[in-house]
Amino acid sequence: MMAAMQWGIWAFLLWPCLFTVCIPLDCKEEQGSLSRCPSITQEKLLDRVIQHAELIYRVSEESCSLFEEMFVPFPMRLQRNQAGYACITKTLHIPTSKSEIQQISDKWLLHSVLMLVQSWIEPLVYLQTTLDRYDNAPDMLLNKTKWVSDKLISLEQGVVVLIKKMLDEGMMPTNYSEQGQLQYDVQPEMMESILKDYTILSCFKKDAHKMETFLKLLKCRQTDPNNCA
Repeated sequence: MMAAMQWGIWAFLLWPCLFTVCIPLDCKEEQGSLSRCPSITQEKLLDRVIQHAELIYRVSEESCSLFEEMFVPFPMRLQRNQAGYACITKTLHIPTSKSEIQQISDKWLLHSVLMLVQSWIEPLVYLQTTLDRYDNAPDMLLNKTKWVSDKLISLEQGVVVLIKKMLDEGMMPTNYSEQGQLQYDVQPEMMESILKDYTILSCFKKDAHKMETFLKLLKCRQTDPNNCA
């Protein structure tokens, strides 16, 4: 009961912030194509993208914790870690160590974010359909995953515009191997299904943190390049 009350308080405090801070990121011309957003400065556009990434990571943390609390017994949490379930973005060429991240260019920071965002759009849509089949799944969990899924598309649009605005170039190829993708057409047993969804939530939380970290490093390079740790 106490946990439910705490989640209710968090929902009350968080949701107004989510809907007011996350203003649309994409800028469209009359024909509907993405423009270079002449009405907004590059600095403000980057700030908006970072705000979206921060909120997406925050809500992904809450979604993962809520799912864990509701559906995942402690032994299963250890089992997921020991079983070596692969994240769907494992095959992407994304820097992981601090030294690698520091060495990549602004160009690859942005394209790494874009690859991560695009690789998660479909899995999060799938996750919504599986969570709908859970008995007694709280509306808060369903709402959070739906919100993250919608905002991820908005973040993708913002990053695309930012790439064009900052780098003055067309899009680089962002294809990634499908070998690391989870097979969504398989209907596993309930315990395996829980582990599968738990893995998706956990992996997305990690990748959402990467998106936020990369974007903040990019911001630091724009404002204080000599002091970006």
